Amino acid sequence: MTREQFIFEVRVCQGPLRRFLTTMCNGDSARGDDLAQETMLRAWLASDRFRGSFRPWLFRIAYNVFVDHFRRQPQGIDTMDDVWMERVPADADADKAFRHEALTQALGCLPLKERTALILHYWEDLPVKEIASVMRVPSGTVKYWLHQGRNHLKALLQHE
Repeated sequence: MTREQFIFEVRVCQGPLRRFLTTMCNGDSARGDDLAQETMLRAWLASDRFRGSFRPWLFRIAYNVFVDHFRRQPQGIDTMDDVWMERVPADADADKAFRHEALTQALGCLPLKERTALILHYWEDLPVKEIASVMRVPSGTVKYWLHQGRNHLKALLQHE
């Protein structure tokens, strides 16, 4: 992959990639942006070995960066309560900032694999086959995680 091809592909995927990582980080855009930068760096360093479809490849790297980052954190992947305290800037419009808070918090309560499958499918419009490629599992497993994630989300949102 040439430098120009890489730049073109990154420009196409940059917004969805940042949105994916920010959502995975329970709405913490600063943390999501940091992970997106790490993803781009790793992708650039591996671009000479790239083969296939760029978007699933980039999202696979992003998923691995996310998992690696939160494995190193003392709170782990599924308990990121500190994120909620720093999420909304003081001058932000309250209605806009909290419009999707219940959904974001419910997503943060889901197991990592369900959360990832739901975000990739519903936010990033990736088909099941590409999600399977990103997460390196069979398509049937992704379908199961989507089903379980929807059920868990429904229960969490009804509980509130």
